[in-house]
Amino acid sequence: MNVTITPGAEKFIRRMIRFNGGGETGGFRLTVTAGGCSGLASEFSVEAAPLAGDSVLECNGIKLFLPAESRLLLEGVTIDFADTLANSGLTFIDPKKASCACSSSGPSVSSIDIGAIGHKH
Repeated sequence: MNVTITPGAEKFIRRMIRFNGGGETGGFRLTVTAGGCSGLASEFSVEAAPLAGDSVLECNGIKLFLPAESRLLLEGVTIDFADTLANSGLTFIDPKKASCACSSSGPSVSSIDIGAIGHKH
């Protein structure tokens, strides 16, 4: 699978795993579905182990737990982290998709705001 994780996204994912009790075997479960203006909608959680049907993608010691649909949609995508006054969260840059009419030209960019993160109890 061809997914690029930038240093900023890697740092964010590591922190999420550490602060949410992922432990040594834990990982970052990323669910991506088709939808939204840029073509992708996403959510994530920290899990102690992959769920049934998840594949594990390891990158620099980070474990991404990816369901089947997510693996297909993330092929060739760069996962980045943006922290601006207007938005803070993961950003997905997909060079395969054209931007929507409301965006500037170039690769499609989708993001998930960290304010939407739910906590497990």
